[in-house]
Amino acid sequence: MTEQCRACRTGLEHCHGALIHHTVRRPECTEDDCFVAASDHDMHLDCSAVGCLCDEFAAESAHRVG
Repeated sequence: MTEQCRACRTGLEHCHGALIHHTVRRPECTEDDCFVAASDHDMHLDCSAVGCLCDEFAAESAHRVG
């Protein structure tokens, strides 16, 4: 048994953080020093799952315009 993940053992670029997808901003990673592409993240979260309100602001703005 090893403590390394499969991607670490095989030398693949990856991130152990979660990528948070925002409605009105670019995605952000929970790891401060992350430099890998969005596709190299195993965990993807909608921003509302972490308490972000940008989807509500986007819906409110769309309602005002429409």
